[in-house]
Parts: sequence; structure tokens; C-alpha cells
Amino acid sequence: MKLAEIKQILPTLENVEFQLENGTFVPEHFHVTEVGMITKNFIDCGGVIRNEEVVNFQLWNADDFEHRLKPNKLLHIIELSEDKLGIKDLEIEVEYQNETIGKYDLDFNGKNFVLKNKTTACLAQDSCGIPAEKQKIVLRGLENNSSCCTPDSGCC
Repeated sequence: MKLAEIKQILPTLENVEFQLENGTFVPEHFHVTEVGMITKNFIDCGGVIRNEEVVNFQLWNADDFEHRLKPNKLLHIIELSEDKLGIKDLEIEVEYQNETIGKYDLDFNGKNFVLKNKTTACLAQDSCGIPAEKQKIVLRGLENNSSCCTPDSGCC
């Protein structure tokens, strides 16, 4: 989800709720402690220099169980970040601590924001020696066909 999308969704909500893909909710007393832009400059295993930028939200739980972040407050934080930090309309990555700090993509299911699990991948598969996946053929469906060679046909 890009920043412009969350800005369109927030005014339509009564509450801001985040849910993990497994159905678990982030406790409703969470804080958004950071909104920023992260730039990652790196070189992949194929030698290609890459640059990635994302908008980052950090969610944090404190012991103030009565705290509730309202949609207009989050929208204000986003707009302030755009103004003061020059944040662009980029994909949003959410940091949230479960057992360890996790990074999640953000989606919306019509009611809640969903923290989508991120995965790693090789960006240079063509140059780092990973073999292409072989095509899988189901042999069970192949029947003995008269056009195929048989041991006594003399075609071999």
C-alpha cells in the first residue's frame, strides 16, 4: 500500500486497527512512534547496485492501556512527516515487534490494516547460479501410445 492510499482510507474509519496475517490484532493501545522514509542502497549478488525507498511506520505498545490512536491523528502525523521530511508517495513498510522486530507490507481488508509477512528473494537469479525450476510432468496420465517406441518396434 502506498502512502496516498492510507491517506484516502483514514478519513473513512472510526478506529485504526492493525491485524497480522494470522488474524492476531496489534493491541489497540499501540502507538505509531515513527513515520519516516528509509533509503536502502545495496549491491546484489549479481553485482547490480540497487536503491530502494519506503515509507516506514513503527508501531509500539506501551503500558498506557487507555491510549487509542484515532484516524485523524495518524493522518496528521503522516501529513506532518510529508511536510517536514519531504516524504514521497512510496510503499509503506511497518515495523512491529512480535518476538523480534518484524517488517511487514501493509494492506487493507475493508475494515483493518493488515500487516503482510515479507519474504526475502534473490534479485539476481540469472547471475548467481540458481537453476531454473524444472517443469513438472505428471507421468501417470501418459498412456502407452502406438506412436511411441516399444521395445520390439525396431525404432531404437
